[in-house]
Amino acid sequence: MATTQRSHADYTIGWICALPVEMAACKVMLETIHPRLPQSPNDHNVYTLGELYGHNIVIACLPLGIYGICSATLVATHMLHTFPELRFTLLVGIGGGVPSDRDLDIRLGDVVVSKPTSTFGGVVQYDHGKATSGNRFQRTGALNKPPSILLAAISHLEADRMIGDTRIPLHLAKITARFTRRTRPSYPGSEYDVLFEPEYQHMGDPDETCLNCSREHIVPRPPRSSNNPRIHYGLIASGNQVIKEGLMRDRVVGDLGGDILCFEMEAAGLMNDFKCLVIRGICDYADSHKNKLWQPYAAAVAAAYAKELLSIIPVVQIQTSPKAYTE
Repeated sequence: MATTQRSHADYTIGWICALPVEMAACKVMLETIHPRLPQSPNDHNVYTLGELYGHNIVIACLPLGIYGICSATLVATHMLHTFPELRFTLLVGIGGGVPSDRDLDIRLGDVVVSKPTSTFGGVVQYDHGKATSGNRFQRTGALNKPPSILLAAISHLEADRMIGDTRIPLHLAKITARFTRRTRPSYPGSEYDVLFEPEYQHMGDPDETCLNCSREHIVPRPPRSSNNPRIHYGLIASGNQVIKEGLMRDRVVGDLGGDILCFEMEAAGLMNDFKCLVIRGICDYADSHKNKLWQPYAAAVAAAYAKELLSIIPVVQIQTSPKAYTE
């Protein structure tokens, strides 16, 4: 079906992904795909334009194999230059969860959303700081919090969740149905959600599952009553270094105050200068046992949460909000 040609100024929401598996989940979430628009020769992004709940959205993915803070900053900068009326950006994709002895109980397939605290703006750059005595890490500087329009919508979603009113499982089912059977991001199964002691290293090739790992080093956790994803709100640690060792993960979390819920590699590049919310589906525990088994499902869950979030924000409210770039 033909769609009305839109201009660059019609797009108000930016959406940035780091991996093709994340981009795929976001593209199938759109209700309508729009024709591409011209862009500057200096803008090397490839955009997907579309509509969701009346919002005009522009999606871009980081160049293949070029990840991290600098790459994310460059993609966002070009996006905002080409689409100057964007009000905010969503950084949607996968991340490494931080196990906790507290009530949070983060599992694979859950979602972590950046939430500001009294000290931090929702994202902490874990490789931006200084070493102190005892080889401890002290973070320096601060990153901006997400825009108020998104924080208000999150409060609404959390209230709905408390009374059992959530459509995230429905959105997830619709997203997965759009894929072919071979590429469908189905739930891998709780038997493949295994948490090992932080000092126990993975046995076998790095990308293999943990069939060769000793079951004696598994951290016991009670089974959940449902496979539906749980949503967690809190601090996200971002940096250029991949965290893939349990003891290092726990040390960095301790150095940052102990409140980190997940790790990722792009958000710190946006939170200083762009109004942004970070949404991460948990695909591993940021340890040596990470592999790609959970990535498609985690990416789909993050996209489903983003869809639910945008469903409750009126179009006019976004159109009249401040622009995405922080002066």
